Amino acid sequence: MKTYSISEVAKELNLTTYTLRYYDKEGLMPFVERTPNGTRLFKESDIDALKIIECLKATGMPIKEIKDFIDWCSDGDSTLQQRYDMFMERKANVEAQMEELKKTMEVIEHKCWYYKTALDAGTEDIHKNDKIGKFN
Repeated sequence: MKTYSISEVAKELNLTTYTLRYYDKEGLMPFVERTPNGTRLFKESDIDALKIIECLKATGMPIKEIKDFIDWCSDGDSTLQQRYDMFMERKANVEAQMEELKKTMEVIEHKCWYYKTALDAGTEDIHKNDKIGKFN
């Protein structure tokens, strides 16, 4: 079975070795094996688990809650409901974030149009009645 060094995994996941060591210190990588001298040996399945950790982190989930998830995974089938519920909550959070980003994008698109038309006209005066003017 192929194994990877911490630097190879860091490069693969676009993380720093410091971040991976921090994850280990926080208990997010209990699955990673070590050599007798303490060097971490990552398997493909470890990299897959780290991708899930990074996904959860990208949703804004705190490290402590990610640790709970890792612990639940270690506990096996008895925690399937907890893990499902956690991912359903994450899904709802991401959907809410996407809605907020959609609203943000609408404002940005409007401002792009606003400035493009003002540039084409050579003045902002064409937007005197715009409710989302220069600073709104």
